[in-house]
Amino acid sequence: MGRPLARKYYISGQVQGVGYRYFAQRVARDLRVRGWARNLEDGRVEVLAVGTPHQLQDFEGELRVGPPRADVRGIAVEDAPALDAVNTGFYIR
Repeated sequence: MGRPLARKYYISGQVQGVGYRYFAQRVARDLRVRGWARNLEDGRVEVLAVGTPHQLQDFEGELRVGPPRADVRGIAVEDAPALDAVNTGFYIR
């Protein structure tokens, strides 16, 4: 299955006001990924995700598409420290 990893995603484009955070939450719950999503002041959405390498690969693929009204133009990905990890659920901040 693989050991859990933590990653942060910074999604740019038309991703605020289109239900992107709720889309990320729904996908995360379907894939059993833990974490959170929040809007940033610069118009991006930041997502912290914790899961296996396979879960995170699938999750990132969905983040790159986004919900129907979104226009994802880019995603920056970085490993996150384990202390940022969320123990249960996926939350909107």
